[in-house]
Parts: sequence; C-alpha cells; structure tokens
Amino acid sequence: MTLIGMLHHRRDPSKVKKAYAYAAVAKAEGVTFFYFTPGKVNIKQQTILGKSYENGRWIEREFPFPDVIYNASYLSSEKTQHIFDYLYDRIPFTSHSIGDKLSVYNRIKKANKFKHYLIPYYEITNVKIFFDMIDRYQKVIIKPLSGHQGGGVVFIEKDGSNYYKINDAGVESVINEKGMLDWLSHKVQEQEYIIQQFITSQTNSGHVFDFRLHVQKNGEGKWVITSIYPRIGRLGTITSNMASGGYSTYLDIFLKTEFGDSWFDIKRYLEQFAISFSNHFDSLYDNELDELGIDVGIDASQKLWLFEVNWRPGPPNIYSLELDVAKNTILYAKYLADKNKD
Repeated sequence: MTLIGMLHHRRDPSKVKKAYAYAAVAKAEGVTFFYFTPGKVNIKQQTILGKSYENGRWIEREFPFPDVIYNASYLSSEKTQHIFDYLYDRIPFTSHSIGDKLSVYNRIKKANKFKHYLIPYYEITNVKIFFDMIDRYQKVIIKPLSGHQGGGVVFIEKDGSNYYKINDAGVESVINEKGMLDWLSHKVQEQEYIIQQFITSQTNSGHVFDFRLHVQKNGEGKWVITSIYPRIGRLGTITSNMASGGYSTYLDIFLKTEFGDSWFDIKRYLEQFAISFSNHFDSLYDNELDELGIDVGIDASQKLWLFEVNWRPGPPNIYSLELDVAKNTILYAKYLADKNKD
C-alpha cells in the first residue's frame, strides 16, 4: 500500500484546514496517509513520528519514511533545512517552486511559444526604466518581485506632461515629477519591483477582473482543470484579489453577463489555454510541477493576457472544492510513488 506523508510547518494538523480533507480522500482511495513536521524526522532510525486521523482525532504514531511527500508549506526555520534536504534527495516530493515573478516571465519569454500573452514588463533597476515605460504606455503598474495575493501593487497614470496619478492600496494621490522620483527611489530601496503596462480587464460596470485557472496533475500525471472562476475587484481598486476585498461568482453566470453570445467561446478558450499553457510551462522545468494558479485577464478586444503564474494556489473559495483539490493531490502522489517504484 502506498504511504504518503504530508510535510507541514505547523505542529497541530487540526489547525491546518486542508489536512482533514487529504486524510479523508487518502482513506477513500486506499492510501495510507500521515501528517508530520521536520522536527519529528529521525534520520538515524529512518522513521518519522507522524499523525494519522483515526476515529475522529489525530493520533501520533511512528511511520517508516513514506513513498512520496506532499510538501504542503514553506520551511519555518533554517534549523530544519538539512532534514528537508535529506528527505528531498531520497523521496519524491509532489511540489516544486517555480521561482519569483521575474524568473517566471523570463522563462516564458525565452521559450517563445506563449510570449505573446505576456504583458510588457521590466525589472525596475533604475528610475529611467520607470519613466521610459510610463512615457510609452501612459498607464503602468508596479508590483513586488516576490509579492503575493495582490499585495504591494501600485497603479500609476501619467496626468499631463509633469504630473502622475498614483493609486497605492486604494489611496489616490497626484504628484509632480520630482515627487515621483522621490517616491519611486524610496520604494525600490525597500524591495525589488517590476513594472508592467497596465492592461484594462474590466467588467461592463467598470470593475477590474481576472480569471483564476486552477490546474492540477491527476492520477495519470496529466494536467486537469480543478476550477476556473472570475475574481472581481471592488470599484476603484486596481487588483481583483480576494485579499484586497475582491469577490467571485460562478463562471457561466459571469461570462453570460459580460460577453453575451460569445460566452461559450470564451469559456472554451479559457479551458484550452489552461491545459495547453500548463503542459508548456511544465516542460520549462527540470522537476515536474503538480499544481498551478494561472491568472489571466481579457481586454476590451477580447485578447487574453497572462497576468501571473502562482505556485501552491489557495483553494477556490467560491465552491467547496477542497475535496477535489485533495483528490487530485492524493492520486498524483500515488502516481509519483508508483512511477518511482518502477
């Protein structure tokens, strides 16, 4: 029987919402599943003190090293890095990092096939890059290289020849060129940013929106769509992210409202893009990827733009899809284990 270990930084699996879903799916699929933290690994004995879900509670018991590890979270401390590395060198892991935004963009650009979906972008290594971009496009956004959930995204629009409108987390201001220079210099000292042309992906009522294409590998190691759903920003905001007050609705309802008779063609387009892009993107990495959250927008002329590719996307919050996500993960882990035994 396949043994799957879920590696997480939190000690108590009852505080990790998805742990129960994975335990339940594993049981239904005839797979032995346990939860563990790096500190519970005994390298000398080749054993792990893990927790399995039995009769309504998590019970601690000793397990041998698993056939495959679902690495479900980041490392919480440098102290456990050597344990992580030891396991990584010996046991297949399901998840592998895709890198920061810039390295992802550069990878896609270099591979060429999906380059035309990328929004023009540059890393802000000096203020000249910023001024060149805003002169060219009039409207730009800057975002942190390693940001997530839409945090730190700032919209800037040229206002006349010497003024700039800024929308920073919903706070709007107008500053002159010197003020812009000071503001920008301060920003890029804090962390690294990239700058992009601002693409208008707006509903008929003026709300910004994008689509999250949530894809996973299944039990055959093939990409499948877990869900596609629109994310709509509050009026006046520049990101549609849920963390900044965005909301969602059902895909078909949204498409019919916004695209009328074209709704079904747009839906098919999104589905085909989700699978073809995932196959291509996966081929750009040495390690196989298992799950992606691909964010795309559609402009007024119905052109699709790739906004971002996310590793370890959160579960779709409009549906009760935790079990669908868990099922794909468990079956893919089983596939990896079987493949590794061959």
